[in-house]
Amino acid sequence: MSSLVERQPLALDRPAGAAAVRYPATLTLAAATCALAPAYVVRFRAGPLPTTLLELAILATLAVFAAESLRAGTRPAWRTPLTIPAALLLVAGALSVVASPGRVSALGLYRAYFVEPILFALVLVTVVRSWRAALAIVAGLWAGGAAVALINLGLEVQQVRQQAFNATWMPQVAVYTSQNAVSLYLDPLVAVAAALVVHCRDRLARVPAAAFLVVALPAEALSLSRAGWLALLAVAAGLALSMGRRWTIAAGVAAAGGGLALLASGRVHTLFEAVKGDTLTGRFEMWQAAVALLRQRPILGAGLTGYPELIRPFWRHYDPLWALHPHDIVLNFWLETGLLGLLAFGALVAVAAALAWRGWRSAANGWGALQLGLLLALVAVVVHGLLDVPYFKNDLALELWALLALVVAGARANATAS
Repeated sequence: MSSLVERQPLALDRPAGAAAVRYPATLTLAAATCALAPAYVVRFRAGPLPTTLLELAILATLAVFAAESLRAGTRPAWRTPLTIPAALLLVAGALSVVASPGRVSALGLYRAYFVEPILFALVLVTVVRSWRAALAIVAGLWAGGAAVALINLGLEVQQVRQQAFNATWMPQVAVYTSQNAVSLYLDPLVAVAAALVVHCRDRLARVPAAAFLVVALPAEALSLSRAGWLALLAVAAGLALSMGRRWTIAAGVAAAGGGLALLASGRVHTLFEAVKGDTLTGRFEMWQAAVALLRQRPILGAGLTGYPELIRPFWRHYDPLWALHPHDIVLNFWLETGLLGLLAFGALVAVAAALAWRGWRSAANGWGALQLGLLLALVAVVVHGLLDVPYFKNDLALELWALLALVVAGARANATAS
Protein backbone atom coordinates (compact mmCIF):
# COMPACT_ATOMS: atom_id res chain seq x y z
CA MET A 1 0.00 0.00 0.00
CA SER A 2 2.83 2.40 0.81
CA SER A 3 4.28 1.94 -2.68
CA LEU A 4 0.91 2.86 -4.16
CA VAL A 5 0.85 6.02 -2.05
CA GLU A 6 4.38 6.94 -3.04
CA ARG A 7 3.70 6.52 -6.75
CA GLN A 8 0.66 8.77 -6.71
CA PRO A 9 1.42 12.47 -7.39
CA LEU A 10 0.73 14.88 -4.56
CA ALA A 11 1.45 18.11 -6.42
CA LEU A 12 -1.37 20.35 -7.55
CA ASP A 13 -2.30 20.33 -11.20
CA ARG A 14 -2.00 24.07 -11.79
CA PRO A 15 0.04 26.55 -13.81
CA ALA A 16 3.52 27.51 -12.69
CA GLY A 17 3.69 30.57 -10.50
CA ALA A 18 0.33 29.92 -8.85
CA ALA A 19 1.83 28.80 -5.55
CA ALA A 20 1.16 32.19 -3.98
CA VAL A 21 -2.56 32.10 -4.81
CA ARG A 22 -4.83 32.14 -1.77
CA TYR A 23 -8.56 31.52 -1.47
CA PRO A 24 -9.65 33.58 1.55
CA ALA A 25 -13.36 33.72 0.74
CA THR A 26 -13.50 30.05 -0.22
CA LEU A 27 -11.70 28.98 2.94
CA THR A 28 -14.05 31.01 5.12
CA LEU A 29 -17.12 29.58 3.41
CA ALA A 30 -15.69 26.06 3.55
CA ALA A 31 -15.17 26.30 7.32
CA ALA A 32 -18.70 27.67 7.73
CA THR A 33 -20.07 24.83 5.58
CA CYS A 34 -18.32 22.29 7.83
CA ALA A 35 -19.99 23.93 10.83
CA LEU A 36 -23.34 23.65 9.07
CA ALA A 37 -23.03 19.92 8.33
CA PRO A 38 -25.75 18.99 10.88
CA ALA A 39 -27.98 21.64 9.29
CA TYR A 40 -28.94 19.20 6.54
CA VAL A 41 -31.98 18.57 8.75
CA VAL A 42 -33.21 22.05 7.73
CA ARG A 43 -35.08 21.10 4.56
CA PHE A 44 -37.11 23.22 2.14
CA ARG A 45 -37.75 23.62 -1.57
CA ALA A 46 -35.98 25.91 -4.01
CA GLY A 47 -38.62 26.12 -6.70
CA PRO A 48 -39.42 22.54 -7.76
CA LEU A 49 -36.29 21.04 -6.18
CA PRO A 50 -35.94 19.87 -2.57
CA THR A 51 -32.79 21.13 -0.88
CA THR A 52 -31.20 21.68 2.53
CA LEU A 53 -29.33 24.45 4.29
CA LEU A 54 -26.17 22.33 4.09
CA GLU A 55 -26.55 21.88 0.34
CA LEU A 56 -26.90 25.63 -0.20
CA ALA A 57 -23.73 26.18 1.84
CA ILE A 58 -21.86 23.63 -0.30
CA LEU A 59 -23.06 25.21 -3.53
CA ALA A 60 -22.08 28.68 -2.30
CA THR A 61 -18.60 27.39 -1.47
CA LEU A 62 -18.25 25.80 -4.91
CA ALA A 63 -19.40 29.00 -6.63
CA VAL A 64 -16.96 31.23 -4.71
CA PHE A 65 -14.15 28.74 -5.33
CA ALA A 66 -14.86 28.82 -9.07
CA ALA A 67 -14.80 32.63 -9.05
CA GLU A 68 -11.51 32.84 -7.12
CA SER A 69 -9.95 30.17 -9.34
CA LEU A 70 -10.97 31.98 -12.52
CA ARG A 71 -9.61 35.27 -11.19
CA ALA A 72 -6.28 33.64 -10.31
CA GLY A 73 -6.12 31.47 -13.42
CA THR A 74 -5.68 28.25 -11.44
CA ARG A 75 -7.17 24.80 -11.71
CA PRO A 76 -8.44 22.46 -8.97
CA ALA A 77 -5.90 20.09 -7.46
CA TRP A 78 -7.57 16.99 -8.83
CA ARG A 79 -4.49 14.75 -9.05
CA THR A 80 -4.15 13.07 -5.66
CA PRO A 81 -3.74 9.51 -4.34
CA LEU A 82 -7.52 9.46 -3.75
CA THR A 83 -8.55 10.56 -7.25
CA ILE A 84 -8.96 7.12 -8.81
CA PRO A 85 -10.95 5.51 -5.96
CA ALA A 86 -13.08 8.67 -5.70
CA ALA A 87 -13.82 8.53 -9.43
CA LEU A 88 -14.68 4.84 -9.18
CA LEU A 89 -17.03 5.60 -6.29
CA LEU A 90 -18.78 8.23 -8.42
CA VAL A 91 -19.17 5.66 -11.21
CA ALA A 92 -20.50 3.09 -8.75
CA GLY A 93 -22.96 5.63 -7.37
CA ALA A 94 -24.22 6.42 -10.86
CA LEU A 95 -24.72 2.72 -11.55
CA SER A 96 -26.57 2.39 -8.25
CA VAL A 97 -29.03 5.04 -9.41
CA VAL A 98 -29.72 2.96 -12.51
CA ALA A 99 -30.09 -0.21 -10.43
CA SER A 100 -32.45 1.41 -7.93
CA PRO A 101 -36.21 0.77 -8.14
CA GLY A 102 -36.73 4.46 -7.27
CA ARG A 103 -34.41 6.34 -9.61
CA VAL A 104 -35.66 9.86 -8.93
CA SER A 105 -35.09 9.67 -5.19
CA ALA A 106 -31.87 7.72 -5.78
CA LEU A 107 -30.57 10.56 -7.95
CA GLY A 108 -31.15 12.97 -5.09
CA LEU A 109 -29.18 10.75 -2.71
CA TYR A 110 -26.40 10.36 -5.27
CA ARG A 111 -26.08 14.13 -5.41
CA ALA A 112 -26.10 14.52 -1.61
CA TYR A 113 -23.95 11.52 -0.65
CA PHE A 114 -21.37 11.50 -3.44
CA VAL A 115 -21.29 14.35 -5.95
CA GLU A 116 -21.46 17.31 -3.58
CA PRO A 117 -19.17 15.93 -0.81
CA ILE A 118 -16.53 14.87 -3.34
CA LEU A 119 -16.60 18.27 -5.05
CA PHE A 120 -16.33 19.89 -1.64
CA ALA A 121 -13.30 17.70 -0.85
CA LEU A 122 -11.74 18.78 -4.15
CA VAL A 123 -12.13 22.39 -3.04
CA LEU A 124 -10.51 21.66 0.32
CA VAL A 125 -7.57 19.84 -1.25
CA THR A 126 -6.95 22.91 -3.40
CA VAL A 127 -7.40 25.70 -0.84
CA VAL A 128 -5.94 24.13 2.33
CA ARG A 129 -2.27 25.01 1.94
CA SER A 130 -1.18 25.53 5.51
CA TRP A 131 -1.57 24.15 9.00
CA ARG A 132 -3.67 27.18 9.96
CA ALA A 133 -6.04 26.61 7.03
CA ALA A 134 -6.41 22.94 8.03
CA LEU A 135 -7.15 24.00 11.59
CA ALA A 136 -9.87 26.36 10.35
CA ILE A 137 -11.63 23.47 8.63
CA VAL A 138 -11.31 21.25 11.70
CA ALA A 139 -12.61 24.08 13.89
CA GLY A 140 -15.64 24.37 11.62
CA LEU A 141 -16.37 20.67 12.08
CA TRP A 142 -15.90 21.03 15.84
CA ALA A 143 -18.29 23.98 15.94
CA GLY A 144 -21.07 21.96 14.32
CA GLY A 145 -20.34 18.94 16.50
CA ALA A 146 -20.26 21.06 19.68
CA ALA A 147 -23.63 22.58 18.82
CA VAL A 148 -25.16 19.12 18.43
CA ALA A 149 -23.50 17.90 21.63
CA LEU A 150 -24.64 20.91 23.70
CA ILE A 151 -28.23 20.74 22.47
CA ASN A 152 -28.46 17.04 23.31
CA LEU A 153 -26.69 17.47 26.64
CA GLY A 154 -29.21 20.14 27.56
CA LEU A 155 -32.06 17.78 26.73
CA GLU A 156 -30.50 14.94 28.73
CA VAL A 157 -29.81 17.14 31.76
CA GLN A 158 -33.45 18.20 31.64
CA GLN A 159 -34.47 14.52 31.61
CA VAL A 160 -32.26 13.81 34.61
CA ARG A 161 -33.74 16.74 36.52
CA GLN A 162 -37.23 15.46 35.73
CA GLN A 163 -36.14 11.93 36.72
CA ALA A 164 -37.04 10.76 33.22
CA PHE A 165 -33.58 9.53 32.12
CA ASN A 166 -33.39 5.74 31.80
CA ALA A 167 -30.02 4.10 31.09
CA THR A 168 -31.72 0.98 29.68
CA TRP A 169 -33.73 2.94 27.10
CA MET A 170 -32.54 5.14 24.25
CA PRO A 171 -32.84 8.75 25.46
CA GLN A 172 -34.64 11.53 23.65
CA VAL A 173 -32.68 13.32 20.98
CA ALA A 174 -32.53 16.76 19.41
CA VAL A 175 -31.39 17.71 15.87
CA TYR A 176 -31.14 14.09 14.68
CA THR A 177 -33.70 11.30 14.86
CA SER A 178 -31.65 9.02 17.14
CA GLN A 179 -28.92 9.39 19.72
CA ASN A 180 -26.81 6.95 17.73
CA ALA A 181 -26.64 9.57 14.98
CA VAL A 182 -25.09 11.95 17.51
CA SER A 183 -22.38 9.40 18.26
CA LEU A 184 -21.79 8.68 14.57
CA TYR A 185 -21.10 12.34 13.89
CA LEU A 186 -19.00 13.00 16.99
CA ASP A 187 -16.75 9.89 16.93
CA PRO A 188 -14.29 11.05 14.21
CA LEU A 189 -14.19 14.61 15.57
CA VAL A 190 -13.38 13.35 19.07
CA ALA A 191 -10.51 11.32 17.58
CA VAL A 192 -9.02 14.39 15.88
CA ALA A 193 -9.42 16.55 18.98
CA ALA A 194 -7.88 13.95 21.30
CA ALA A 195 -4.82 13.56 19.08
CA LEU A 196 -4.26 17.31 18.97
CA VAL A 197 -4.65 17.68 22.74
CA VAL A 198 -2.10 14.95 23.39
CA HIS A 199 0.47 15.57 20.65
CA CYS A 200 0.12 19.11 19.24
CA ARG A 201 2.28 21.88 20.72
CA ASP A 202 0.27 24.67 19.10
CA ARG A 203 -1.88 26.29 21.78
CA LEU A 204 -4.19 27.64 19.08
CA ALA A 205 -5.10 24.03 18.28
CA ARG A 206 -5.00 22.46 21.74
CA VAL A 207 -7.34 24.91 23.47
CA PRO A 208 -10.32 24.54 21.08
CA ALA A 209 -9.66 20.80 20.84
CA ALA A 210 -9.85 20.47 24.62
CA ALA A 211 -12.95 22.67 24.74
CA PHE A 212 -14.61 20.45 22.17
CA LEU A 213 -13.81 17.31 24.16
CA VAL A 214 -15.36 18.84 27.27
CA VAL A 215 -18.77 18.93 25.58
CA ALA A 216 -18.42 16.03 23.12
CA LEU A 217 -17.35 13.28 25.50
CA PRO A 218 -20.32 13.68 27.90
CA ALA A 219 -22.65 13.74 24.89
CA GLU A 220 -21.03 10.53 23.63
CA ALA A 221 -21.41 8.88 27.02
CA LEU A 222 -25.06 9.83 27.38
CA SER A 223 -25.90 8.81 23.82
CA LEU A 224 -25.86 5.20 25.10
CA SER A 225 -24.57 4.14 21.68
CA ARG A 226 -22.76 0.86 22.29
CA ALA A 227 -21.12 1.00 18.85
CA GLY A 228 -20.05 4.55 19.60
CA TRP A 229 -18.47 3.48 22.88
CA LEU A 230 -16.66 0.70 21.04
CA ALA A 231 -15.34 3.20 18.47
CA LEU A 232 -14.10 5.52 21.22
CA LEU A 233 -12.41 2.59 22.94
CA ALA A 234 -10.56 1.85 19.69
CA VAL A 235 -9.56 5.52 19.42
CA ALA A 236 -8.32 5.51 23.03
CA ALA A 237 -6.30 2.36 22.37
CA GLY A 238 -4.70 3.90 19.29
CA LEU A 239 -3.93 7.09 21.17
CA ALA A 240 -2.37 5.11 24.02
CA LEU A 241 -0.18 3.22 21.55
CA SER A 242 1.03 6.54 20.16
CA MET A 243 2.13 7.70 23.62
CA GLY A 244 4.58 4.96 24.47
CA ARG A 245 4.67 1.68 26.35
CA ARG A 246 3.75 2.90 29.83
CA TRP A 247 0.61 4.64 28.58
CA THR A 248 -0.37 1.53 26.63
CA ILE A 249 -0.05 -0.58 29.78
CA ALA A 250 -1.99 1.99 31.82
CA ALA A 251 -4.76 2.08 29.23
CA GLY A 252 -4.97 -1.71 29.22
CA VAL A 253 -5.20 -1.87 33.01
CA ALA A 254 -7.85 0.87 33.05
CA ALA A 255 -9.92 -0.90 30.37
CA ALA A 256 -9.68 -4.23 32.18
CA GLY A 257 -10.62 -2.60 35.48
CA GLY A 258 -13.56 -0.81 33.93
CA GLY A 259 -14.79 -4.01 32.31
CA LEU A 260 -14.57 -5.94 35.58
CA ALA A 261 -16.41 -3.15 37.39
CA LEU A 262 -19.22 -3.27 34.84
CA LEU A 263 -19.46 -7.04 35.06
CA ALA A 264 -19.52 -6.91 38.84
CA SER A 265 -22.30 -4.33 38.85
CA GLY A 266 -24.39 -6.19 36.29
CA ARG A 267 -24.64 -3.11 34.08
CA VAL A 268 -23.34 -4.80 30.95
CA HIS A 269 -26.52 -6.77 30.39
CA THR A 270 -28.82 -3.80 30.96
CA LEU A 271 -26.84 -1.38 28.83
CA PHE A 272 -26.52 -3.83 25.95
CA GLU A 273 -30.15 -4.84 26.02
CA ALA A 274 -32.01 -3.32 23.08
CA VAL A 275 -35.63 -2.20 23.08
CA LYS A 276 -36.64 -5.41 21.30
CA GLY A 277 -34.27 -8.03 22.70
CA ASP A 278 -30.53 -8.14 22.33
CA THR A 279 -29.18 -5.65 19.77
CA LEU A 280 -26.73 -8.14 18.26
CA THR A 281 -29.42 -10.80 17.79
CA GLY A 282 -31.49 -8.38 15.75
CA ARG A 283 -28.48 -7.39 13.71
CA PHE A 284 -27.51 -10.99 12.97
CA GLU A 285 -30.95 -11.63 11.53
CA MET A 286 -30.75 -8.43 9.50
CA TRP A 287 -27.28 -9.30 8.19
CA GLN A 288 -28.42 -12.78 7.18
CA ALA A 289 -31.25 -11.24 5.18
CA ALA A 290 -28.82 -8.77 3.57
CA VAL A 291 -26.49 -11.58 2.53
CA ALA A 292 -29.43 -13.48 1.04
CA LEU A 293 -30.33 -10.38 -1.00
CA LEU A 294 -26.73 -10.03 -2.15
CA ARG A 295 -26.74 -13.60 -3.45
CA GLN A 296 -29.40 -12.51 -5.94
CA ARG A 297 -27.81 -9.11 -6.72
CA PRO A 298 -24.06 -9.55 -6.10
CA ILE A 299 -22.77 -6.99 -8.62
CA LEU A 300 -25.05 -3.96 -8.44
CA GLY A 301 -26.65 -4.59 -5.06
CA ALA A 302 -30.04 -3.07 -4.31
CA GLY A 303 -29.16 0.39 -5.60
CA LEU A 304 -29.62 3.64 -3.74
CA THR A 305 -33.02 3.68 -1.96
CA GLY A 306 -33.65 0.07 -3.04
CA TYR A 307 -32.72 -1.78 0.15
CA PRO A 308 -35.86 -1.12 2.25
CA GLU A 309 -38.10 -2.48 -0.50
CA LEU A 310 -35.96 -5.37 -1.75
CA ILE A 311 -34.97 -6.72 1.67
CA ARG A 312 -38.56 -7.41 2.79
CA PRO A 313 -38.91 -10.93 1.28
CA PHE A 314 -35.65 -12.07 2.90
CA TRP A 315 -36.27 -10.74 6.42
CA ARG A 316 -38.63 -12.89 8.47
CA HIS A 317 -39.10 -10.35 11.27
CA TYR A 318 -39.07 -7.31 8.99
CA ASP A 319 -38.92 -4.08 10.99
CA PRO A 320 -39.47 -0.84 9.03
CA LEU A 321 -37.60 1.16 11.68
CA TRP A 322 -34.46 -0.89 11.04
CA ALA A 323 -34.94 -1.44 7.34
CA LEU A 324 -33.33 1.72 5.96
CA HIS A 325 -29.84 0.16 5.98
CA PRO A 326 -28.29 -3.18 6.98
CA HIS A 327 -26.28 -1.46 9.76
CA ASP A 328 -22.85 -2.63 8.67
CA ILE A 329 -20.35 -0.63 6.62
CA VAL A 330 -19.45 -3.50 4.27
CA LEU A 331 -23.03 -4.55 3.63
CA ASN A 332 -24.07 -0.91 3.33
CA PHE A 333 -21.67 -0.07 0.55
CA TRP A 334 -22.16 -3.39 -1.22
CA LEU A 335 -25.95 -3.11 -1.23
CA GLU A 336 -26.14 0.65 -1.86
CA THR A 337 -23.36 1.05 -4.46
CA GLY A 338 -22.62 -2.47 -5.64
CA LEU A 339 -19.38 -4.40 -5.56
CA LEU A 340 -17.51 -1.59 -7.36
CA GLY A 341 -18.61 0.91 -4.72
CA LEU A 342 -17.50 -1.36 -1.90
CA LEU A 343 -14.05 -1.86 -3.46
CA ALA A 344 -13.70 1.86 -4.20
CA PHE A 345 -14.58 2.84 -0.65
CA GLY A 346 -12.20 0.25 0.74
CA ALA A 347 -9.42 1.67 -1.43
CA LEU A 348 -10.23 5.20 -0.25
CA VAL A 349 -9.93 4.24 3.40
CA ALA A 350 -6.80 2.14 2.88
CA VAL A 351 -4.91 4.78 0.89
CA ALA A 352 -5.98 7.59 3.23
CA ALA A 353 -4.92 5.53 6.25
CA ALA A 354 -1.50 4.88 4.67
CA LEU A 355 -1.06 8.60 3.94
CA ALA A 356 -2.12 9.59 7.46
CA TRP A 357 0.21 7.01 9.03
CA ARG A 358 3.15 8.26 6.98
CA GLY A 359 2.26 11.84 7.91
CA TRP A 360 2.08 11.01 11.61
CA ARG A 361 5.51 9.36 11.48
CA SER A 362 7.28 12.08 9.49
CA ALA A 363 5.40 15.40 9.49
CA ALA A 364 6.54 18.36 11.57
CA ASN A 365 4.65 21.04 13.50
CA GLY A 366 0.92 20.45 13.89
CA TRP A 367 0.53 18.33 10.78
CA GLY A 368 1.85 15.17 12.43
CA ALA A 369 -0.63 15.33 15.31
CA LEU A 370 -3.44 16.14 12.89
CA GLN A 371 -2.57 13.19 10.68
CA LEU A 372 -2.67 10.89 13.71
CA GLY A 373 -6.09 12.31 14.56
CA LEU A 374 -7.28 11.73 11.01
CA LEU A 375 -5.99 8.15 11.12
CA LEU A 376 -7.84 7.54 14.39
CA ALA A 377 -10.94 9.16 12.88
CA LEU A 378 -10.84 6.54 10.11
CA VAL A 379 -10.49 3.86 12.78
CA ALA A 380 -13.58 5.25 14.52
CA VAL A 381 -15.56 5.22 11.26
CA VAL A 382 -14.64 1.61 10.51
CA VAL A 383 -15.20 0.32 14.05
CA HIS A 384 -18.55 2.08 14.46
CA GLY A 385 -19.37 0.95 10.95
CA LEU A 386 -19.19 -2.68 12.00
CA LEU A 387 -22.57 -2.16 13.69
CA ASP A 388 -24.07 0.87 12.01
CA VAL A 389 -24.17 3.32 9.08
CA PRO A 390 -21.21 5.76 9.23
CA TYR A 391 -21.61 7.27 5.75
CA PHE A 392 -25.07 7.34 4.18
CA LYS A 393 -26.26 10.62 5.69
CA ASN A 394 -25.63 14.11 4.35
CA ASP A 395 -23.61 15.26 7.35
CA LEU A 396 -21.58 12.05 7.66
CA ALA A 397 -20.67 12.05 3.96
CA LEU A 398 -19.50 15.67 4.11
CA GLU A 399 -17.60 15.08 7.35
CA LEU A 400 -15.75 12.05 5.99
CA TRP A 401 -14.79 13.73 2.72
CA ALA A 402 -13.58 16.82 4.58
CA LEU A 403 -11.34 14.62 6.72
CA LEU A 404 -10.06 12.74 3.65
CA ALA A 405 -9.23 16.06 2.00
CA LEU A 406 -7.21 17.11 5.05
CA VAL A 407 -5.26 13.84 4.87
CA VAL A 408 -4.25 14.71 1.29
CA ALA A 409 -3.49 18.34 2.17
CA GLY A 410 -1.26 17.20 5.01
CA ALA A 411 0.54 14.68 2.81
CA ARG A 412 1.19 17.42 0.25
CA ALA A 413 2.51 19.78 2.94
CA ASN A 414 4.80 17.04 4.22
CA ALA A 415 6.09 16.29 0.73
CA THR A 416 6.76 19.99 0.11
CA ALA A 417 8.58 20.39 3.43
CA SER A 418 10.82 17.42 2.73
